Amino acid sequence: MPELATVLAGLTDAFTLHNLLFVLAGVTIGQIVGAIPGLNILMALAIAIPLTLTLDTLTAVAFLIGVNKGGTVGGAIPAILLNTPGTPESAATALDGHPMAKKGRPLKAMKYGLYYSVFGDISSDIVLITVSVPLAMVALKMGPVEILCLMIFAFTIITGLVGNSMVKGLIAATLGFLLAAIGLEPAQGTPRFTFGMLELYDGLPLSAMAVGFLAVSEIFHQIARSTRAQSGAATVSMRSTDPADRRVTLREVLANKYVALRAFLIGTVIGAIPGLGSATAGFLSYSITKQAAKDPESFGTGDPRGIAASESANSAVVGANLIPLLTLGIPGNIAAALLVSAFIIHGIQPGPLLFEQQGQLIYGLFGAMLMANLCNLGVGQIGMRLWAFVVGAPNTVIYPGALLLCVTGIYFTEGGLFGVIVMLVSAVFGYLMKTFGYSVVAFIIGFVLMAQLERSLLQTMLITDSNLWVVFQHPIAVVLLVLSAVSVLYLGPKRKGAPRAGSEAEVE
Repeated sequence: MPELATVLAGLTDAFTLHNLLFVLAGVTIGQIVGAIPGLNILMALAIAIPLTLTLDTLTAVAFLIGVNKGGTVGGAIPAILLNTPGTPESAATALDGHPMAKKGRPLKAMKYGLYYSVFGDISSDIVLITVSVPLAMVALKMGPVEILCLMIFAFTIITGLVGNSMVKGLIAATLGFLLAAIGLEPAQGTPRFTFGMLELYDGLPLSAMAVGFLAVSEIFHQIARSTRAQSGAATVSMRSTDPADRRVTLREVLANKYVALRAFLIGTVIGAIPGLGSATAGFLSYSITKQAAKDPESFGTGDPRGIAASESANSAVVGANLIPLLTLGIPGNIAAALLVSAFIIHGIQPGPLLFEQQGQLIYGLFGAMLMANLCNLGVGQIGMRLWAFVVGAPNTVIYPGALLLCVTGIYFTEGGLFGVIVMLVSAVFGYLMKTFGYSVVAFIIGFVLMAQLERSLLQTMLITDSNLWVVFQHPIAVVLLVLSAVSVLYLGPKRKGAPRAGSEAEVE
């Protein structure tokens, strides 16, 4: 267990005015991006990562955490006002949020969404802080052989849960491995797939790849399927003659406390499992709440229980998906994978040793997460009417501006046009992968974790003297390999007529 001095030093580092301002900026940006249909949190994270290179590690990660948390709250705004979720995880919120808004209570619906979202987020952060250290201590007992088998198991789970085809998911992850292999080979230091280009000796730039595959490809995708600019948010009137329609009392919030508590538990479990996501948690919680209700017919008509079930669950995922990231070095979803890239860019390798080597940083991160929740509550409370205006921004303004930010950020980050070229080529590949149903989630996670997977494989071969049959002398490794085989058999066959949980809607 970490010493009390380390915990206090980390929290002291986090609770500074400098970090507070960056967390506040991240939350505000995240809420704005989440409130604009067509943009999403992943685009904001991908664009923001290169902008954090000049910041210290804690400030940079705290800022990105703020963007992630703010985007989850902001996505509920267009779901309620326009019945068009700003982010996929808010789709379940629209089922009852929009009917409540059409009844002349849009502010009430947005406040319900804000309060339950913050509750789910804070609760899952407390779980993360509580269980991450014991899990990391268990993970430290695992050697390279067990870590290699654990990563194999994680990839079978991720590729089986995202998209509608495990085969396509494995192909996407393999493509990520191949592109991450470009550069100097770690064992011998020999060039690999560089084709004589000096720019490739350090590998493909991570920031350019992330921005291209996530942000620019999504811009291309949205432009391709857009037929006209987004209309304004005037579909719902913000006015009501009854003051009760514009506020939510504490009694009204507590009336659904058991629904919110169950939703938080569902979201925490879903978030801790790699490959699932916020959209899965939101719909699962909504379905369970509706089935458990005595009057299920009231759902879909503006019932606050529907908003509580969706928002508490999808927000709980935000903190819970950092559990496998911080304890095992395996991202729970693509947002966590982007945070991995931010850690790596700043010279930090996520995993169980992180608590031993960077304990002060980790507890500073925990403090920043708690600050981000309070900022989410404050910014959301103040900016609801502003976000309703932001929803109406036309695509002709949104997409050119976002593309300009991408190109400018990568040009200055990578110091030239090479990074921009990589970004644009990645965007084309990302667009084609989405078009043909290949998982961008699996690709990005494969690309980010290739170095760790290769390192574990090399260490395993050295330990076993290249006799991989020795792996079967490690009981934990054998259990993980058996679970990998079971996951392939269970998740591998494509289910006709039922899209798999955590599909590519999670990143679109």
